[in-house]
Amino acid sequence: QVQLVESGGGLVQAGGSLRLSCAASGRTFNFDIMGWFRQAPGKEREFVAAIRWSDGNTYYASSVKGRFTISRDNTKNTVFVQMNNLKPEDTAFYYCAAKTVTRDSYDYWGQGTQVTVSS
Repeated sequence: QVQLVESGGGLVQAGGSLRLSCAASGRTFNFDIMGWFRQAPGKEREFVAAIRWSDGNTYYASSVKGRFTISRDNTKNTVFVQMNNLKPEDTAFYYCAAKTVTRDSYDYWGQGTQVTVSS
């Protein structure tokens, strides 16, 4: 089984920064991509960023490109997202997710962490 645990959320003023972490445990050997998603109240969950486990290729939503940076530490099975120049519209519950090499969709999800950006 796989467990994903997020940390690093909180309250920050607009223009500030936060760094989220996602620690994976369990059967992580067949991970393909790990990503971050977010969901604001009354809105659909949306993709934020992702990183391919094998080669570190990164992918970003247009709304965060240039402000957010996703990275990984393979030795610790941990993925990070550095969020700079935060805006009130970045306020959401942020989830970490993992897709394995054998599946087309994200199989595993963390519990999430709240990010609130005040204006």
